Amino acid sequence: MKKLIAVSGSNGTDENLTEFALRSAEEVGHWIAKKGGVLICGGRAGIMEAAAKGAKKAGGSTIGILPGSKEEANRFIDIAIPTHLSYYRNYVLISSSDAVIGIAGRWGTLNELSLALDLGKPTIVLKGSGGWADILSKKELLKGLKRKPLIAQSAKEAVELAFDLR
Repeated sequence: MKKLIAVSGSNGTDENLTEFALRSAEEVGHWIAKKGGVLICGGRAGIMEAAAKGAKKAGGSTIGILPGSKEEANRFIDIAIPTHLSYYRNYVLISSSDAVIGIAGRWGTLNELSLALDLGKPTIVLKGSGGWADILSKKELLKGLKRKPLIAQSAKEAVELAFDLR
């Protein structure tokens, strides 16, 4: 059975979203597809769209768990699942995944990464991508916590960790 690797990150309205983060998300999607996994994400713009684009370029499959209707899906989503649950759809996304990779991110990403850790999902953050991924990359912040994300230095390392952990 193919692994479902979730990519969580900033949407297209994040004014702090960098070219590095978007390029890294596309690489993450590429490596997920190359390793035979299926990319699952929130299905919208920003990090989600970049990751789905990378997966499609590499011949992979993509699933979008949307907060509203199918029309919200970016053009690289193969299977759009409209939930009409708004942010509650985060639980559906994370509980459906085998591992979660966080890139950049704001409050919705923090919610997804927290859910992943609470549910015991292998969770990886990409250091240097900005937002909550960078905050959660600070080892001193995580000291003493039982559940914490692994920190990847590159897109390829993040995907390798996601596959190795499941």
